[in-house]
Amino acid sequence: MRQALIKYNAVDTGILTETDQGTYIFEYLPAYIESSPNQFITFQMPVGKQTYQSKRLFPFFDGLIPEGWLLNIATDSWKINQNDRMGLLLACCQNCIGAVSVHPIKSKENE
Repeated sequence: MRQALIKYNAVDTGILTETDQGTYIFEYLPAYIESSPNQFITFQMPVGKQTYQSKRLFPFFDGLIPEGWLLNIATDSWKINQNDRMGLLLACCQNCIGAVSVHPIKSKENE
């Protein structure tokens, strides 16, 4: 299982999880729901207590991953398969252009 802290304008916003079964889950943090109920990160995932699930990486997050020659540099430098979308997101998207950033959460099993 791999997880990432999602930030919007440097504010902790939610948790993105890739389960061991390959399912993706996104949940807004309770503090963010309370403080910013109308400030969603994408129209497809409005702020709320619901859990968003998908068998593929959500299009919004997939769109943050570099493309073209920059993707080639990232995959070669970090030895990440281009099909490992969560791995690319965790490696490449801590300093994205725009308001959203993705920060890996270290788990005990990955240490």
